[in-house]
Amino acid sequence: MTEYAEVIVDLSSEQVDRLFTYRVPEGMKLAPGQRVEVPFRTKSLEGFVIELRETTELDEKIIRPVLRVLEDYPAILPELVELAQWMKGKYHCNLVDGLRQMIPSQMRGGRVREKTVDVARLAVPAEEAEAALAADRRAPKRQEALRALIEGPKPVPFLNAIAPGAVKKLAQMGLAVIESSEVRRTPYAALTGSAAPDPELMPGQKAAVQRISQALDENGGRFLLHGVTGSGKTEVYIRVIRRAMAMGRGAIILVPEISLTPQMVDWFRRRFGGDAAVLHSRLSAGERFDEWKRIRSGEAKVVIGARSAVFAPLEKIGVIIVDEEHESSYISDKRPRYDARDIARWRCDHHGAALILGSATPSISTYMKAMPGVKPANRLELIEMNERVQGRALPEVEIVDMRAELVRGNRSIFSAALADALKDCLESGHQAILFINRRGYSTFVSCRACGYVERCDQCDVSMTYHQADGMLHCHYCGDMRLPPKICPKCGSKFIRYFGAGTQKVEEEVARLFPQARVSRMDIDTTGAKDAHEKILGAFRRGETQVLVGTQMIAKGLDFPNVTLVGVVAADLSLHVPDYRSVERTFQLITQVAGRAGRAEYPGRVVLQTYDPDHYGIQLAAKQDYRAFYFREEKMRRRGLYPPFTVLARLLVSSKSEDTARTVAKALEGRMNGLLDAHPDWRRDVVQMRALEAPLKLLRGEARWQVFIKMYARECADEVVSQMELLERQAFEGARVELEVNPNAML
Repeated sequence: MTEYAEVIVDLSSEQVDRLFTYRVPEGMKLAPGQRVEVPFRTKSLEGFVIELRETTELDEKIIRPVLRVLEDYPAILPELVELAQWMKGKYHCNLVDGLRQMIPSQMRGGRVREKTVDVARLAVPAEEAEAALAADRRAPKRQEALRALIEGPKPVPFLNAIAPGAVKKLAQMGLAVIESSEVRRTPYAALTGSAAPDPELMPGQKAAVQRISQALDENGGRFLLHGVTGSGKTEVYIRVIRRAMAMGRGAIILVPEISLTPQMVDWFRRRFGGDAAVLHSRLSAGERFDEWKRIRSGEAKVVIGARSAVFAPLEKIGVIIVDEEHESSYISDKRPRYDARDIARWRCDHHGAALILGSATPSISTYMKAMPGVKPANRLELIEMNERVQGRALPEVEIVDMRAELVRGNRSIFSAALADALKDCLESGHQAILFINRRGYSTFVSCRACGYVERCDQCDVSMTYHQADGMLHCHYCGDMRLPPKICPKCGSKFIRYFGAGTQKVEEEVARLFPQARVSRMDIDTTGAKDAHEKILGAFRRGETQVLVGTQMIAKGLDFPNVTLVGVVAADLSLHVPDYRSVERTFQLITQVAGRAGRAEYPGRVVLQTYDPDHYGIQLAAKQDYRAFYFREEKMRRRGLYPPFTVLARLLVSSKSEDTARTVAKALEGRMNGLLDAHPDWRRDVVQMRALEAPLKLLRGEARWQVFIKMYARECADEVVSQMELLERQAFEGARVELEVNPNAML
């Protein structure tokens, strides 16, 4: 019987975003989710089998056969094929864009495959080999190689290092046989410490584990685990996962920063051994592929990783955990612009699994879903842990008004309080974390005579001075140039460097405390493979005393010897033109403050700010999330910001400012036509207009936007769907991208 395969070709284009029918050659075994090579127009392409059929309405003469199968197993599980189809509708992307998320990218085009090595083993019983060993006394090196083989199979290069050509000779003598064997590339191979015992659970932890375990027995549930920093959320995760595994099910744990992955991998390998696998984008292609295969084969049942790990090919999921759920890194900034929390929820619903969103500072939108009056379909069950493990106190927080420091003549980036606290910390043999959410040395270079600021030619931003290479850097497009010695505008020599970044903080620590061992953690220092692990590992072992860094050190990390946290510039993100700026500032301060005093020594936090009376600063210092939530929720409701409304924009980019403006105005006209044709849509629109984007130049392209704010009702989905159709249309000389509630409004 002839069989037909419905295939989506691996080509991201609206023109081919549909299924194509191919004939399955006789003897070829296919299944949905399998990857194949098929003829397409004048060439061959890779593709994904979506379904198989026994009949077709197409003319048999025009149906071409599948050329070959790329793997002898379905690379994509049926559930994940269904998920990709859901993503197509939810995120307005092509089906293949969703399918590509389900496999390591290097599998496409055959750019990665199994690593093999030639291994020799005995071809005869050990007794016969021992006899040959006794008889052959003329070649001591070959004897040594044979003796090694008697102990067990050995890689051929290892044996040849003992005696060149030994393996070949032993094979000729009939004593050894050479076989090809797959070698697994294991990420974080050094993190294989001894098994860790289970600590005793605190009452809050015990209650959380019992409630979520009960949900596992009752076909799942959705939970917001709100625990103060140091309350032991990770131990709750571990116990729930253990319960899921006892039921024959697996688990996915998402972390927001790759910097957190080594620590989490270490914890979970100590508790789950070889059952734990890791997936994230900074692994080598081979490591990612091998870990993915371990999960796909069922060998690994606990997956730890960043955002993309939510697509891990686990067949039976018991729980998905999104740690630090408030982090914006869970939302992809590339097409498809998926939210990993949405994907986790979909997969949990599919498997009848438990979804746990964990955070000490949940996002306003998430916490609102745990409040009374929420629709059952959106509701989260709130579980709170309000105390640190073993009754440890939250750190003492001191707010320092940097305006008063200036009045006293202190021009340093460190207040007297922070400098004294750092001195006490180092003298006591403890460690400190200094947080500033800006990398580089000076944040901008300006002329004191006329006010000129060095800006990037390709982006509408000031350039940052990096002392390491003596260059000005654009943190958006990567452009670099030498800083000016005289002002390009007025010719003055009064060029000065303003602001501070991680490099300047690092230098200041070295100046004040020459004997202190300091390390820095930001994008500039973590570009190399395993850089996160090396920096944090040295800090954990006490090889460095002060860790300076950006937001990648602000959350999730657990260092028992850290007693001091210094927030060098608490209000850097407070006045960014984004409705979430206060929320993000509160989250960052609360999270980084929580790194102090997590063990037997009490913690102290020095919080430097030029706006000490702001409610976001004050409530972060008190670590009072509920008070902050109710204050911020009122602000959002009054200002008509999400989650009460939906913000969407069609972002137009072009090399020509006139083209960007013209296309944006044309799109505005099209949108007005749609709204006029649907009065019910128009009633739900708060505002809609075309205007320059806040960041009007980026990477050499002018940017305009058609911005719309709508009430969060059903009509909003219909309007967004129409905007998606406009996004897909071709505009000469311009690129149009749809963003819905974007991570950043710049």
